[in-house]
Amino acid sequence: MNLTLLIIVLTVGLLLLALEIVALPGGIAGIFGVALISFGVWQTYMLYGPTAGSITLLCSIAVCVLFLILFMKAKTWKRFSLNEESDSKVNQIDQKVVKVGAKGSTVARLAPTGKALIEGELMEVHAVNKFIDPDRPIEVIAVEGYRIDVRELGDERWK
Repeated sequence: MNLTLLIIVLTVGLLLLALEIVALPGGIAGIFGVALISFGVWQTYMLYGPTAGSITLLCSIAVCVLFLILFMKAKTWKRFSLNEESDSKVNQIDQKVVKVGAKGSTVARLAPTGKALIEGELMEVHAVNKFIDPDRPIEVIAVEGYRIDVRELGDERWK
């Protein structure tokens, strides 16, 4: 094994170890990284003697510690983290608007959950007895917490 191949093996091992810390949890990349680094250090000892092997071992340990310190800094993790906030919310049911018996129409297909326009308000609703196609008239039959149960007008199963 020549020196170029040894450097490639050690570099790939260090990169796999860094990927294990940052992007590929689960241990497989880390195990292969440690195996490649160990193989590279062992081959250096075998081919170039104890001095070159010890230098390679110390350099590998130093680079691993450097990676660990670099990745543990807060600024490094901010680059990988999600910085957006979710502003979506669950139905904020106004008891004045949504009452049992309120009428509206579906905006999207209820299969069995979807969007509907009830008394001028866009709400997420649940069809209790079947799928309801878009632009169909509906009626609220129950309001339980954040869940609004509806039926299609003309469906006599829920009278």
